[in-house]
Amino acid sequence: MYDGLSGQKKGILFITAILVLFMQGGLWAGRRRRADNFPDNTLVRSTKSMLPFGRGNTRPIIHEHPIPKLMVEAEDKFRKLLSRQSKTLEQAVAEYHSRYGRSPPRGFDEWWRFARDNEVLMIDEYDNIVEDLEPFWELTGEQLRQRAELAGHLSSVDLVRVEDGKSMAVNVKDGFDVSARSKGFLLMIEKFQEKLPDLILPINAMAEGRILVPWEQRQFPNLTTQAGADSIHAELSGMYSPDWRGEGNVWEAYRRTCNPGTPARQLFSSFRASSTNRTSQLTARSEEFVFATDVGGNYSFCQNPWAHYNQGHFFSDWRTIPALFPMFSPAKAAGFSDIRIPSHYYYGQTRRYTYGWDPVNLELKAVDHMETPWEQKSDTIFWRGASTGGGSSPPGFAAQYQRHRFVRMASDRSKTNRTVVFPDPPGSTNYVYAEVPVAALNNEVMDVAFVKVVDFYNYPGGLEALISGHRFDDGGVNLGDHWKHKYLVDIDGMGYSGRFFSFMESDSAVMKSTVYREFFSDWIQPWLHYIPLSQSYQEIYNIHAFFSGATHSTLEATNATALHLPPSQQHTIDGDRRLRRIARAGKQWKRTVGRRVDMEAYVYRLCLEYARLWADDRESMVFSL
Repeated sequence: MYDGLSGQKKGILFITAILVLFMQGGLWAGRRRRADNFPDNTLVRSTKSMLPFGRGNTRPIIHEHPIPKLMVEAEDKFRKLLSRQSKTLEQAVAEYHSRYGRSPPRGFDEWWRFARDNEVLMIDEYDNIVEDLEPFWELTGEQLRQRAELAGHLSSVDLVRVEDGKSMAVNVKDGFDVSARSKGFLLMIEKFQEKLPDLILPINAMAEGRILVPWEQRQFPNLTTQAGADSIHAELSGMYSPDWRGEGNVWEAYRRTCNPGTPARQLFSSFRASSTNRTSQLTARSEEFVFATDVGGNYSFCQNPWAHYNQGHFFSDWRTIPALFPMFSPAKAAGFSDIRIPSHYYYGQTRRYTYGWDPVNLELKAVDHMETPWEQKSDTIFWRGASTGGGSSPPGFAAQYQRHRFVRMASDRSKTNRTVVFPDPPGSTNYVYAEVPVAALNNEVMDVAFVKVVDFYNYPGGLEALISGHRFDDGGVNLGDHWKHKYLVDIDGMGYSGRFFSFMESDSAVMKSTVYREFFSDWIQPWLHYIPLSQSYQEIYNIHAFFSGATHSTLEATNATALHLPPSQQHTIDGDRRLRRIARAGKQWKRTVGRRVDMEAYVYRLCLEYARLWADDRESMVFSL
């Protein structure tokens, strides 16, 4: 007589159930410490996301929009930062002792005079330098000098040599002309090179970060000396090509930099499904009404390994280096061990990357000749760029790269909705929720497109799929065309975005999304100088609604009372004033904290710290009053 499942089948079902529980546990471990500005898995359809209401079938009642508070807190924080900067050399030395527990490097007094004479506002905020150089305290001066010399034999690395107070750049490996980044660095140190001891500084010729040292080697350098030596020997042996060629990828190298107990080192936790489909999110707790407090430079991909699918630099074709070399790079994501320096795009003066540059007379003007008065700027959110953002190691993931996701979101003409929150009537504290057709919303709000096709063969489905899923502007744009718009979006490409400083100096407000940390990361304040965007970009529609007011399709979606008001009364001017305040604060920041001389001050201090590590007797390389 049949009495249910056989014992063998029951055993199989039991084992299957256990495996499913373990997999769910791993996936939960990969997201339980999710940072609030990570893109959650909102692109995946689920039963919960399709329910008409969220928790408890109710929507939170909103009486106060969160953005004004973010702006007030940001301004207060930056004012306090400026006010506590040291005013005298004695104060700067005392602050240095307090922060780092050691004396400043030799030459600190001359650096102080350089900063004072050039009205540098940031006197004490150089934690980035100390952080970047910290691993090299484990090396002796001799070891550091050897590794710096050897770094010149790596691909796409130039050496800047300072000898007898003069500097030059060489390409040891290939003998070709040096990169633009090395040439830019030579210009940055030109004013103070005669005050530096002899040094060798390896300059990364690429935009991507290069150094990914395994966690075990960083934490236990004395116990892993042989492993470190083997890594260095392997890199210099010629056995590896400059690109991966199917023999590994950046993510696998990156995972090894994580603590062994983190989800990234656990295979189940490193997987998370992704989809380009999307359903409407119907509660204010969704990412559409959650605003990032900062950009993503402090993302922990170790704790949130699933997020690496959404960032193209993890799929770069260029091989990373699993050994500690001094490598000076323009930016780095968390986990990389590169040493940050200002970008040559920021320091240089070119038509493509410099606000106010006159290519005819070869001079810099205070106001760009294409600048547009605020009242004449468009209210649409503007972005143009090439379809870059990653590589093909491994292939098949280009659809999830940061630029592709953004352009596809802004190009969406489907029948799905976006949740927009706005006050009705305008200026009141009665906030209402609108489910707005995304096609109509994108037509009103977004002006986003690719202008150049790059690496279409990496995109799933090839060129036809890339073009069909994304908007392309065949006309292209100049840098000055951006100034016609109030909102400028800045997004990572193959590496950091080289246009950020030019955007900041314009009269437009910048919306920035990045996973990179740059030399100025501690000098700038989000929600005061720019608007931070999460990596999901989902909140961008509500940011626009706050500053520029609800669009016509948004008002129609709820039959809002503002529909029956004259057009001039359908929006308040308060939001526009706040947006302009951010634009002006960003411009002021660029002209007082992001100047060329501020970059020189940063590099000057970096060179002094590096020179101390370079010496055999580091105790002799200190400054004392």
